[in-house]
Amino acid sequence: MRAAALLLCAALGGCSLLSPMPGIELAKATAGMATVAIGQGPAHASQTVFHDAALPERVCIEYNRALALPEFVPALIAELREHEVRARVFEPGVRPGDETCPAWVHYQGLQQWDRPPLSDQIRPYLAQATLSLHDAGGRLMAASSYRSEDATMGLGKWASTRNKLAPVVRALLTGFEG
Repeated sequence: MRAAALLLCAALGGCSLLSPMPGIELAKATAGMATVAIGQGPAHASQTVFHDAALPERVCIEYNRALALPEFVPALIAELREHEVRARVFEPGVRPGDETCPAWVHYQGLQQWDRPPLSDQIRPYLAQATLSLHDAGGRLMAASSYRSEDATMGLGKWASTRNKLAPVVRALLTGFEG
């Protein structure tokens, strides 16, 4: 019987094998699409302060060891680069001259742990972040924040760190939260 079915499929050019339980396959596909949608949930900046300063061409980032998300600093640098701002990272307390660092970015964040939808494993996510931009003398030029609780129906909770930081960096550099 099996040999006959294989012979019949080989004779048909467009033959495909169907799942014995198409409902399960449909549920798997729907769950996969829902997971992607949740991961791309909306993020926005809040509590933005902007003092109408000129956009810096380069900034230095003071590394914050208290935030243990390894993708945070690369995501921050990538978003700064999107706005044509070069960035370098320095250890806390290291202060290169004003020519090297005409502006500084300080950041704080809160990492929390939870289970993503349709997963049994707990993983970390960025729950809150605050960025502040200071001139070489330490004066505040701008600040902006992200909170996962502000996302529509919590859909942004599992978005990438870069997607969460994008509107915050934009608000930090331009003053516009939207």
